[in-house]
Amino acid sequence: MASTRNGATPQAELDLADELGYQLVRFVRLLHKAKSQVAKQGPDGIERAAYAILFSLIHDGPQRTSKLAEGLHSEISTISRQSSSLVQHGLVERQADPEDGRACLLAATAEGQRVFEENRKQRNQWLAGVLAEWPEEDRHTLNTLLDRLNTGIEEHSPQIADDPSPVQAKGA
Repeated sequence: MASTRNGATPQAELDLADELGYQLVRFVRLLHKAKSQVAKQGPDGIERAAYAILFSLIHDGPQRTSKLAEGLHSEISTISRQSSSLVQHGLVERQADPEDGRACLLAATAEGQRVFEENRKQRNQWLAGVLAEWPEEDRHTLNTLLDRLNTGIEEHSPQIADDPSPVQAKGA
């Protein structure tokens, strides 16, 4: 992002950022709507929100509840309740932490991996349908740009608390 000599961001860049903000709010709302149209309980009786735990365990390996809560930006009590449900359904198991025998790690089971893959296939079918009429090059470009956007967001935490000026969110 370019800035002028006095450190201010040019208006054209702020306008583009405002439009992106609007589109992101719209995108998140549409994802939320799509999620709510799917049953609150999955076909296997697991809360949809608990799949984030399963996703994290499959992609990042066994973890403590506190690490999951931090990574998922959730309360430990919420993660604990949802992981207990996953354990009861045989999708997650508790293992002794090799670094601290008093603590336990949560890990996906083979059944958890199977259920995750089944849900992943359903998600991929839906997304493929959404993008079916897009040219292949546009689909590749979308993936590349979303990866860049996600990396940028990960690397630049918002400094909202430090900004004394009130912000009006277009479309929020």
